[in-house]
Amino acid sequence: MSAGEHVDGPHQGQQLATAGTDLEDAEAALVCTHGRGATARGMLQLAADVIQEGVAVLAPQAARQTWYPSSFLAPVEQNEPGRRSGLQAISDAINEAADAGIPTERVMLIGFSQGACLASEYLARNPRRYGGLAALSGGLIGETLDDEYPGDLEGTPVFLGCSDTDPYIPKERVHETAAVLESMDADVTKRLYEGMGHGINEDELAVVSEMVTALIDV
Repeated sequence: MSAGEHVDGPHQGQQLATAGTDLEDAEAALVCTHGRGATARGMLQLAADVIQEGVAVLAPQAARQTWYPSSFLAPVEQNEPGRRSGLQAISDAINEAADAGIPTERVMLIGFSQGACLASEYLARNPRRYGGLAALSGGLIGETLDDEYPGDLEGTPVFLGCSDTDPYIPKERVHETAAVLESMDADVTKRLYEGMGHGINEDELAVVSEMVTALIDV
């Protein structure tokens, strides 16, 4: 899904969980996407560890707690219509922030696992300047990645954090994702953590917290 398209799929009509500063009063926004089997409410708990005054949190919910059915490394068509519908859910949240007067430059995408894959994919397919991307244990979606992703991310700060032995996210795909986003002029920080497994650690939370602070310190 790219800018200008609109998808009506399984994740449309799900409730958008919110936290932080009221959207109408916020200076910036976080759009947080959960992993397989998790919930938007769980992402609000994660956001509570990094939130700053003046930042709204918007967390889309996947139908049946799953954005797409197969591995993110499967052929893309195996994950439709969930993938496209999930990308639309992110777009809808960004549009809610825009309607409240928050520009994309102050919107940061944060995702874990499936949600990290979806957020990475959204950024690459809808290139412009964003407040940032924190993809925790995730990467771009597809059996193989396109040779070229057109567009310019205009220096968008990106953090990719993952275990070097994650059972679901091969470190090779993290490297590939970093290369793609760097080719689109993102400012990428990549960290692989030895033996961490599939989770989030304190170092990642510290990095994300710094990125959130930067949203309102401009």
